[in-house]
Amino acid sequence: QVQLVESGGGSVQPGGSLRLSCAASGFSFSNAWMHWVRQAPGKGLERVSYIDGSGTSIYYVPSVKGRFTISRDNAKKTQYLQLNRLKTEDAAMYYCGYIWKSTSCEYRGQETQVTGSS
Repeated sequence: QVQLVESGGGSVQPGGSLRLSCAASGFSFSNAWMHWVRQAPGKGLERVSYIDGSGTSIYYVPSVKGRFTISRDNAKKTQYLQLNRLKTEDAAMYYCGYIWKSTSCEYRGQETQVTGSS
């Protein structure tokens, strides 16, 4: 079955960096569009970024463009989200997802938390 296992969240000061990883199994990863979605406290889901199977077609929500980088390693069946120059408003639960269904992903990882520290 489809499994998505995330790692890499944590607490970081504004301006800092984190890298999130998402290891996938149970489907043809190299053909899959993959997504990163977040939900901040008291807010709805926001699709932050997505990437096509070859890694050549990429989207970022405007609020993270230039600071976050999505990538993937098809040999390792893993996708990544590099978060740089973090802002307080980036604090949220982040999850990776597969098969976008208008407002959320059909399959999603267990979520990893990104919080701000002072």
